[in-house]
Amino acid sequence: MFAKTIRKDHYGYYFIAPFFIIFTTFGLYPILYSLYISFTNFDGITTPDFVGIGNYVAVLQDPLFYKTLFNTLFIWGVSVVPQLTISLVLAFILNDKLLKGRDFFRAVYFFPNIVTAASLGLLVSLIFDWQSGGLNHFLVQTGIIQDPINWKNDPWFMRLIVSSILFFQYFGYSMVIYLAGLQGIDPSLLEAAQMDGAKKKHIFIHIIVPMLRPIILFQMITSIIGGIQIFDQPFTLTNGNGGPDRAAMTSIMYLYNVAFQSTRFGYGAAIAFCLFIIIILLSVASFIMTKRKSRS
Repeated sequence: MFAKTIRKDHYGYYFIAPFFIIFTTFGLYPILYSLYISFTNFDGITTPDFVGIGNYVAVLQDPLFYKTLFNTLFIWGVSVVPQLTISLVLAFILNDKLLKGRDFFRAVYFFPNIVTAASLGLLVSLIFDWQSGGLNHFLVQTGIIQDPINWKNDPWFMRLIVSSILFFQYFGYSMVIYLAGLQGIDPSLLEAAQMDGAKKKHIFIHIIVPMLRPIILFQMITSIIGGIQIFDQPFTLTNGNGGPDRAAMTSIMYLYNVAFQSTRFGYGAAIAFCLFIIIILLSVASFIMTKRKSRS
């Protein structure tokens, strides 16, 4: 009925070859080429001029790079910490089978994730516009303020706006991931805890959170990767200039301006690989912290 031996013909390689060809052409080769031009001065037209680690030294001495990195980490921290916390609590509530309309609320909370990031950035930009924005118009018409407020002229407020957009867009996605993790927890554990007199908050803290540590770690690492790559929302919100004092300019926006507007592709590639190293370091730190908490 079954073959006694497994055929090890070469035909299998034909089926997996398209993936490796496409990955090598459009994935591996661009990465390696970017690594090469990060050691050169290259404007996209002339022959690359090899400069060694000069671009990386320049990045480490670039105050604007550190400013944009601070903006990125601030926006990420302000948006991600409440996002992961609130979405976890919300997932725990919506996982209750006795809750009426839970499917409706799941869909409503996930809906912002369907909207494109650029659309949200543009929408918020129109709302907070100084002259024709909907918020100023409402506040003036209701008599709360006399003159329109230039919301976009406050650096810290701009950072908070971008953080709010990220929170609004992705907390529904995080909720769905947590819901998937909650589905994998044995209901008998929760029922046993309830029979022993445990309240919901104790079940959440002492059972749900420890058993969801792998999911929480996944959420942290993916949020770090996505957070360092923030581009669409602040770009459309500030028309690409980063707002007042470049307060909302993220690292990827700075990379875009350097590489594609100033045509300094070598320096832009060096910035990209520096961000790659930062992502690795933050991901490793999150992994270590989560493991230590699980052991304790």
